[in-house]
Amino acid sequence: MPISPEFTSVYSHDWEINFLQCTPNGLLKHTELCNLLQLTAGYHAELGGLSFTDMQLHDQAWVLSRMRVEIAELPKWRDTVTVKTWIYDLQGSRSIRALEMYLCDKKIAGSETFWAVFNTKLRRPEALALPHEHFEKFPERRATIESFKKIDITGEMQLLTGHTVTLSDLDIVFHANNVKYLEWCLDAIDPKPILKNRLAAFDMNYMKELMLNDKVEIHKGNDDSRDNFTINKDGKACFALELEWRE
Repeated sequence: MPISPEFTSVYSHDWEINFLQCTPNGLLKHTELCNLLQLTAGYHAELGGLSFTDMQLHDQAWVLSRMRVEIAELPKWRDTVTVKTWIYDLQGSRSIRALEMYLCDKKIAGSETFWAVFNTKLRRPEALALPHEHFEKFPERRATIESFKKIDITGEMQLLTGHTVTLSDLDIVFHANNVKYLEWCLDAIDPKPILKNRLAAFDMNYMKELMLNDKVEIHKGNDDSRDNFTINKDGKACFALELEWRE
């Protein structure tokens, strides 16, 4: 699609939180927080002519490589939040995008995301085939205190559970949606700290895609106020997660 006349390099979108998006404490699920951030990024890309439909003309799609989310507070059922997004950098096959969530003009969450252009036929990264010069880049406008990082998964880990990738885990690119990895890990641990709203930040690294019927194992380690997870297939890590807890 052509670039929308409503396109701007910094984009805002309002979302009303519904009860299906909330945990039993009435607060937004962390997985739904990620969904709202990424849906906002998707709308921005669509307005700028870089949507999934546009990119599929070249057999391309954006896939998430790394993501950091910092949370001051979570919105609750019936709240209306505003998500803002812009691009730090976009070169070759890679893009760094920032996102912030606001409640009544108060910033309550920030995220920094690292995306790669993925050829959906060849199943490998490649340079973006579409023009993007109309997107102004804002490398100094940071959305998080810390940047995304490579998670250390060299420590001792214990097996928590297994999972087989099902149809409901898949997205339009026919692989497990990136939010599902987070969901599997959070579902495998004690829910009490999450329901007490103690999760302050988390980092996610995506190494390999998972497909329908893939069998994986979820492993966990811990270090003081942080918990690390890996999702492994055939003994090799496909995903890493680090949770940071507040007291």
